[in-house]
Amino acid sequence: MKRRGRSLAGLLMALLTLAGLGGCAERGEDDAAFAPAESERLVVYTSHKPEVYGPIIAEFESRTGIWVTVETGGTNELLARIAKEADAPAGDIMFGGGVESLASYKRYFDAYESSEESRLLPGCRSEDHCWAPFTTLPFVLIYNKKLVAEEELTGWSDLVDPKWKGRIAFADPATSGSSYTALATLCQVLPGTTEEILARFAENLDGRQCAGSGDVVEAVADGTLPVGVTLEETALKRIAAGDDIQLLYPAEGTSAVPDGSALIKGAPHEENARRFLDFVIGIDVQKRVAAFYRRSVRTDVPPSDRLTAQAELRLIDYNLTWASAAHDDILACWAALAGTGGVA
Repeated sequence: MKRRGRSLAGLLMALLTLAGLGGCAERGEDDAAFAPAESERLVVYTSHKPEVYGPIIAEFESRTGIWVTVETGGTNELLARIAKEADAPAGDIMFGGGVESLASYKRYFDAYESSEESRLLPGCRSEDHCWAPFTTLPFVLIYNKKLVAEEELTGWSDLVDPKWKGRIAFADPATSGSSYTALATLCQVLPGTTEEILARFAENLDGRQCAGSGDVVEAVADGTLPVGVTLEETALKRIAAGDDIQLLYPAEGTSAVPDGSALIKGAPHEENARRFLDFVIGIDVQKRVAAFYRRSVRTDVPPSDRLTAQAELRLIDYNLTWASAAHDDILACWAALAGTGGVA
């Protein structure tokens, strides 16, 4: 899927042409006729949904005049594409995905220390500057209120309880970066070896995986599967939209790992990419993230009253280094145990 954004100059040229006031492009000519010089372009790869990346990129274009092309896909899909394009990069920025997933591909990214980093929360900084954070995203459990009583579900341990076998909505971590973070969180919270926990959870899914993270909430909301694992942001959006679901912060605690951005090594528009990285962690964007039910990564942005106070979430000390180093091994183990599949 692809979206092309126009710079202000491009929009003005297009409007003048359509009004018959200038320009030489004929009706139906591709947007490329109005594209600026390469120095005024940026290519963003993103796993975010349009309601997240759309307003941010529109504002970036408005402020800078830079023409942005957006390529969308799942986190792991886009990371694999970046690796494949390493000899001739086509993109400039990876915008989205858990930072442990970005760190596992850091050989394809250039280090960049933003001037905004001094304002970042301590747990949201990359020691080697291979990524910059965007927001923090706690994981929650969700359930269908018509099918599950409030007291039936307590936390992560329920995901390996045979009582829920074949009744859990979980996205395939091979395509969903957030689902990988959930899997790594599960392995850090529950007792046992990584292999034992993965095997127990895969057994409890009973061969059913959702194609993407958005499908998890859909499956729980429509009653296909009564319980699911998703991000706080996703659950709150669907509850606000009227879905008959409830979220639960796990009793054992949960992770709130940043998702992030990274500068692609050899980016064709490197300077513009750096400006974008500064922009997304800048105070103006960070003040707006609460509108997406997300949490800012800056020390100078007050917590949103739309969200549960972070102190009440019982956040675990998520081992980001381990989750990044074990990324490929965990996914390989998971593929052998659970394979891929979708909700019928």
